Formats: sequence, structure tokens, C-alpha cells
Amino acid sequence: MGYLILLLGGARSGKSATALRMAAERGGDSVLFIATATASDEEMAARIAQHRTERPTTWHTLETPRDISSALAQVAVQPRVIIVDCITLLAANALLALPEDSTQAQANAAILAEIDSLLRAQRASAATWIVVSNEVGMGIVPPYRLGRLYRDALGLANQRLATAADEVYLMVAGIAWRLK
Repeated sequence: MGYLILLLGGARSGKSATALRMAAERGGDSVLFIATATASDEEMAARIAQHRTERPTTWHTLETPRDISSALAQVAVQPRVIIVDCITLLAANALLALPEDSTQAQANAAILAEIDSLLRAQRASAATWIVVSNEVGMGIVPPYRLGRLYRDALGLANQRLATAADEVYLMVAGIAWRLK
């Protein structure tokens, strides 16, 4: 069974940079980076391009917005480290695939199904997994329904990941606080 590290924090808290550093230290060139972002507009495409330049060229990249375990099954490489960046976008992708009138229970089920599938793949792997997710429950209650569905379901997803994780860190201003 693989080892699981969860990095939580707000936007621009240093999660991704910490994940890259940890992966380089633990895996060297034997790293698979799983990216869940999609280039839905020019600004997001520019962000994705910038993130690509921050990774070593010797690392492998798998771009998949959902169903990480199925996409991972198609990869021939057996890396020492797998980074998943990020659960936040994976959850958004799962939520946006649902009908607009979906309930909280349906949103939770869709997002937790993605997490459970990811955890099964992680347990079947010998790699160290570094999973990045945003902590979105520390702010105000979103004023719109979709935001509330998302915040609550992502909170449950983060709880499930934290329970399964061997190590959990909260990132604040680029500093990792070990929680577990």
C-alpha cells in the first residue's frame, strides 16, 4: 500500500510548491504529476502553461479532469511519487457534470465517489501520493447555491482524505503546519 500525504490550505498558500518540493525529495525523477485542471478560458490556459514550466521535464504528467483511477490504469510508468493537483478542481469538475438542480446528497455522492476511487488506486500502489486540496470551509457561507453545495461536498472529501492520509499538513503563507 502506498503512503498518502495531504496538503490543505487556501489559495496561494504554498500547497503546490510544497508538493513539488516533497515529490522531488522523495521521488527524484520518478514522479507522476496528475493535473485535474481544464483550460476553460485564456486565463486558465495561461495558469496551466505556467504550472507546466514549474515541473521538471523528467517527470511524467497525466492530465485528467475526473476519474483519476481509470486514467492512471492507462499509464505504463511506475513512479515512486504521484502528485494529484488538485482535489479542488476534481471536485468542481464532478459537481459541474451534475444537473443544475442536484441536491447536496447528489453533490456529496459524486465528489466522494471520485475520492473513493482515488483512494482505491492509492492503496493499490506502492508509490508515495501527495494530494493537494483547498480548505474552503474557513470563509463566509457562499451566497449562492452551487457554492454551498461545493463547499460542503469538498469539506467531506477533505475529511475522507485526511482520515486515510498518513500525514496531513495545513499550508499557511508558505509554511506547512503538520496536523497528522
